[in-house]
Amino acid sequence: MSKKDTYLITGGCGFIGSAVIRHLLKNNNNIVINIDKLSYASNVDAVEASEGESYIFIKDDIINKEKINEILMNYSPDYIIHLAAESHVDRSIDNPLSFIESNILGTFNLLDECYSYWKNLEKKSKDKFKFLFVSTDEVYGSTTDESFSELSPLRPNSPYAASKASADLLARSWFKTFNFPIMVSNCSNNYGKWQYPEKLIPLVIKKCIQNEKIPIYGNGKQERDWIHVDDHVDGLLSILDKGLSGQKYNIATSKEKSNLEVVEEICIIMDDLKPNSSNSYSELISFVKDRPGHDFRYSINTDKILNELGWRPTTNFSDGLRETVIWYLNNQDWLFDPDKISYNGDRLGHLTE
Repeated sequence: MSKKDTYLITGGCGFIGSAVIRHLLKNNNNIVINIDKLSYASNVDAVEASEGESYIFIKDDIINKEKINEILMNYSPDYIIHLAAESHVDRSIDNPLSFIESNILGTFNLLDECYSYWKNLEKKSKDKFKFLFVSTDEVYGSTTDESFSELSPLRPNSPYAASKASADLLARSWFKTFNFPIMVSNCSNNYGKWQYPEKLIPLVIKKCIQNEKIPIYGNGKQERDWIHVDDHVDGLLSILDKGLSGQKYNIATSKEKSNLEVVEEICIIMDDLKPNSSNSYSELISFVKDRPGHDFRYSINTDKILNELGWRPTTNFSDGLRETVIWYLNNQDWLFDPDKISYNGDRLGHLTE
């Protein structure tokens, strides 16, 4: 009987991390170790699995180097997928320090401990080991006409993006300096179930249910590439399976939509699924002052992952969005439960006037 593959997932109770774990646990030959500090946006229920032989949850912070070392020694993972991060741009404006600590120092600690673990492995295990750092397209900054490739310079414009770009560079340096088998992915905006309702799509759904104003920054024409979280997970696992050490891979759909278009489409779906007797939900749209340093357009080129790894997204945005709205309507406790949700929907990211 072949040895089971062991995965260490950091931030596995978060939106994307939990989707990765749900996918991995479909294979009975996988063992998943999940370390998550359970910050405000995490939820143990999102994994949709109980602890047992194949799934182990450890509540701790990647800032804790001793705990990381203990996990590596006790479970001998073959693969690391590093997702633990603070990820909300507006919160990075209010409190940059937490982003520096989690996204830069936390990544350093993990790299440092994993390198020490890897270099002492036997050759067969050492050759098998891979580390995947999951990053964002926001590290490239804003663009007007072009799409960013993996060779584009990093030009982050928010404390969040700067913290992720710093971690990208740390990952690169561990490969260049130590030949550590690491890969980096940079992905566009995700959507799907279990996303914390400070993010655009679940927030809009929540506002519609409450019949409250839907705030849109500026004129709403900011463009984003939206990918279903399950497609993102497929891309990550393709990189882990077929990607080359030291390489970066962009993940996206290459189909951009403005924020206003996304909000209007949600309103149309809500009009159909949960009609408001007094008005269309689109009448709740309210334009508010733009946030500081708001990037106008993100666009990334995905030729590399398409051509070299054969990955491509499969979820149509309108179909995926409708499925997502239905999930939130059927799981409103995730939007409203005060024991799970510490965010009341008010705007974040103000600068002191």
